[in-house]
Amino acid sequence: MFFLTPVLVAVICILVVWIFKNADGSIERRKGETRARAESRPWVDEDLKDNTDLHQGEEDADDWQESEEDVEHIPFSHTRYPEKEMVKRSQEFYELLNKRRSVRFISDEQVPMEVIDNVIKTAGTAPSGAHTEPWTFVVVKDLDVKHKIREIIEEEEEINYLKRMGRQWVTDLRKLRTNWIKEYLDTAPVLILIFKQVHGLAANGKRKVHYYNEISVSIACGILLAALQNAGLVTVTTTPLNCGPRLRVLLGRPTNEKLLMLLPVGYPSKEATVPDLTRKPLDQIMVTV
Repeated sequence: MFFLTPVLVAVICILVVWIFKNADGSIERRKGETRARAESRPWVDEDLKDNTDLHQGEEDADDWQESEEDVEHIPFSHTRYPEKEMVKRSQEFYELLNKRRSVRFISDEQVPMEVIDNVIKTAGTAPSGAHTEPWTFVVVKDLDVKHKIREIIEEEEEINYLKRMGRQWVTDLRKLRTNWIKEYLDTAPVLILIFKQVHGLAANGKRKVHYYNEISVSIACGILLAALQNAGLVTVTTTPLNCGPRLRVLLGRPTNEKLLMLLPVGYPSKEATVPDLTRKPLDQIMVTV
């Protein structure tokens, strides 16, 4: 028969305590790593997370609409320019876009709505995954609504600058002389809020997959910026962190739409200034293989 001596009992107790302490330490380390990862990106906005990778297997298959659309294919109409004209047109377009700047001082002078209609139609020509066109452009002209948008954004932006963004980000922005005060949200005659539709809705209420919705809408935003520059208007690209849900409710948008970008649009004010920045030369942005 086996008897436990006092020494053996003590050894076993020490061993048990050691095992539990190490287990607790491992758990705490994992918690610490999780907290560190979260703290390293405190600015992450749920609305800005890309949920392109939809795993329909995890969803109720009956909730999703299968595409049964049969599209006719037609001959492609193309305009081909002589080489000299191609070079001329490409150079002129580059020079036009190279003048584009982020302008934070915007006049309250009204702009023609036909121009706004045209630039948004232009943005709507962007390619999209499976031609789902997962974008909604909300144009705000109402003074009261613009001011409510400003109040929401400045409230959240103050928290962003003081807590969420971190010292490095705030330091990097210092040269641009920007902070949480966004006067242009009141003065700009037009605000364009671009929402990505994370999924569509069929007539029968079922959800339609919007493939690469964030990439598609981001391309549309780039085309919109080029169209605004071409029309002689200015803007500044803004991504109001942690404002999406409140702005979505304010504007009456459905829950499948997530705010991606906000553009205040108008003419530059007479006292407008911009940072004296330079762009990278071609040999730093292009690699030819």
